[in-house]
Amino acid sequence: MKTIAVIPARGGSKGLVNKNIHPVGGLPLLAWTVRQAKASALVDRVFLTTNDAAIASVAREYGAEVIERPEVISGDKATSEAAIEHALDTVARDYGLVPDTVVFLQATSPLRLPGDIDRAIETFRNEGADSLISVTRADDLTIWERRGEAWDSVNFDYRNRGMRQDRPSQYIENGSIYIFTPEVLRRYGNRIGEKLAAYTMEFWQTWEIDTIEEVDLVEYYLNKKGLLAPADRSDNHHQ
Repeated sequence: MKTIAVIPARGGSKGLVNKNIHPVGGLPLLAWTVRQAKASALVDRVFLTTNDAAIASVAREYGAEVIERPEVISGDKATSEAAIEHALDTVARDYGLVPDTVVFLQATSPLRLPGDIDRAIETFRNEGADSLISVTRADDLTIWERRGEAWDSVNFDYRNRGMRQDRPSQYIENGSIYIFTPEVLRRYGNRIGEKLAAYTMEFWQTWEIDTIEEVDLVEYYLNKKGLLAPADRSDNHHQ
């Protein structure tokens, strides 16, 4: 059974320029995800797909194998699914590798604990799933939606709030870890198939980086949760 990790990291980000290689906790952002994937006992190979030479260079420095992504699937409208399908085609053609399982990791979500990736893979296998998403519980969130001129409660009934602990548990898809078989991606053009499993993470792991403000927040949790290595702690942030 062959399991590969694929990390999409295109250039040209708008909200935070050079986001994928922006310094976070003493490392380029994407380095966190590459290192976490390489530390997994159940991931055989780690690939990063990008259209950007600087991103490719950093990815290689931290041990990922780089797939050059065509510009046609690298724009703002391009989907991660298109990038991963191209990566699978490239891996089959250039490496002679046809994996059984794909672990799709977003570089913008570095708040993973040691073992999270392996535990997610074990959940995927033990449940006989064809796809998996990582989630966090959202029991304290009461969500409203604007519908025309009116507001309506989405995930609870404002007329009968009841006690928070009595409501059904609800979950946020946190974007940190996705797992699926290549067949799911080819058949549905989607990372989610028909037999979905979920791997539950802690709420603080929901945060991801899209803006400069979120860099400080993620660095706070990397430090607070002891995820910074001694060498990383000694570096000045935002160098």
